Amino acid sequence: MENEKPTTGKFAINYGLILGLVMVTIGVVTYVTGLALEGAQWPNIIYYIVFPIIIFYAISQYKKANANLLSLGDALKVGLAIAVVSALVFVIYGLLFNYVIDPEFSQQALEVAKDKMLENPNMTEEQVKQSLEWIEKFQNPAFGFSIWIAFSAIFGLIYSLIAGLIMKNDN
Repeated sequence: MENEKPTTGKFAINYGLILGLVMVTIGVVTYVTGLALEGAQWPNIIYYIVFPIIIFYAISQYKKANANLLSLGDALKVGLAIAVVSALVFVIYGLLFNYVIDPEFSQQALEVAKDKMLENPNMTEEQVKQSLEWIEKFQNPAFGFSIWIAFSAIFGLIYSLIAGLIMKNDN
């Protein structure tokens, strides 16, 4: 009896939710501990490590479920979809956070960033003003979350391409 080909959507949703929840967990922990207002970036390193690991693992599991066959196209579909699903999970959390959980947080973060920039003797008033304008653009939910989804998709594509080239065997 021939094995039925697994759907890429099932893998994308399952692993995309896991990856999205990792990012939400990092966001919650940095918020609760105060690291988010401090602008600490090191917690995000965890996400940058977990992101490719989950994509590689999901693609390997897809290959395993597909009688050990994997085409580059299937690897790209799985990895890209995982990245987009995880980004959408984080966007939903971001919207809830910014509009329900702590609507004042963005303004507080902007003030903290401004204070830190003003403490820097190498920054002019004009540079501080320009930097704050960029920060405000990224704080706009439509712009910031669109960028987040786009970058997740780009990196998902890159990592799934690498994984697909390593694991493909669709002879």
